[in-house]
Amino acid sequence: MATWRRDGRLTGSQRLLCAGLAGALSLSLTAPLELATVLAQVGVVRGHARGPWAAGRRVWRAEGPRALWKGNAVACLRLFPCSAVQLAAYRKFVVLFTDDLGHISQWSSIMAGSLSGMVSTIVTYPTDLIKTRLIVQNMLEPSYRGLLHAFSTIYQQEGFLALYRGVSLTVLGALPFSAGSLLVYMNLEKIWNGPRDRFSLLQNFANVCLAAAVTQTLSFPFDTVKRKMQAQSPFLPHCGGVDVHFSGAADCFRQIVKTQGILGLWNGLTANLLKIVPYFGVMFSTFEFCKRICLYQNGYIVSPLSYKLTPGVDQSLQPQELRELKKFFKTGKLKPKKPTL
Repeated sequence: MATWRRDGRLTGSQRLLCAGLAGALSLSLTAPLELATVLAQVGVVRGHARGPWAAGRRVWRAEGPRALWKGNAVACLRLFPCSAVQLAAYRKFVVLFTDDLGHISQWSSIMAGSLSGMVSTIVTYPTDLIKTRLIVQNMLEPSYRGLLHAFSTIYQQEGFLALYRGVSLTVLGALPFSAGSLLVYMNLEKIWNGPRDRFSLLQNFANVCLAAAVTQTLSFPFDTVKRKMQAQSPFLPHCGGVDVHFSGAADCFRQIVKTQGILGLWNGLTANLLKIVPYFGVMFSTFEFCKRICLYQNGYIVSPLSYKLTPGVDQSLQPQELRELKKFFKTGKLKPKKPTL
């Protein structure tokens, strides 16, 4: 059994801010690899030299170095609402799956994470579709000038439902994603030949990267079809650069296998796997640094450069309680709690 815990020394807004900043920085540093992945999935690179480096060079020469970060601004902007929705949904699912003793099984925890991720993706799906459209377009001859212009143009030309084209693949892709997470978790003790509670920080980081590699590989075909459906539009040059013609999700699967073989469903996987280690490395290090700044600001540690605890401070107190206690020692007055029904 596993107990769901969080660091109560941070406020909800601080956790959201730390996660948002860490995600934005990691997305920005790995944006060229994300671009290579999406272009390979959509099929824009078909007929040219393949691979992430070849795709990056081709975009650089044709559109300039800024083009390597096409769609990244939208991806960063959607992080905060996506994280907020995911956190709220995760709390609801955890409460739903937690037993009377306050424990939750690992499988239920994985399911809660997968379901909350799916909910947040569905809620913010239009921004993901717009990110794909911005990536596949030519920056020198753009069809969309930004997030708001893209949203307005797609809505006027193709209708509201076009903003959710391919969303069903998000739901279907959650199944192999959850199965992959459970597969990795069940074999961690065999891999490291030791109990999970003894894993070092480096081992936990390796576990996250391994889980990401397995889950993304298993769900990648669904993501490939989703990207093709997002990019396809009769109002874009060359129908958005999609390399197969299809009438729906099932037909897209068939056409990819028919024209490119079964491995065509994994086009772009190399670039996607290459970004896992730098993405999570930057995310974890940035989150921990931001967390230390918040803990220092809240008064729990003596410096944002280390986790050395502040002497005499009860680490079990929440930020609001600690602030009220400090105020009490200064003024001798403790703010009374509001009555609850």
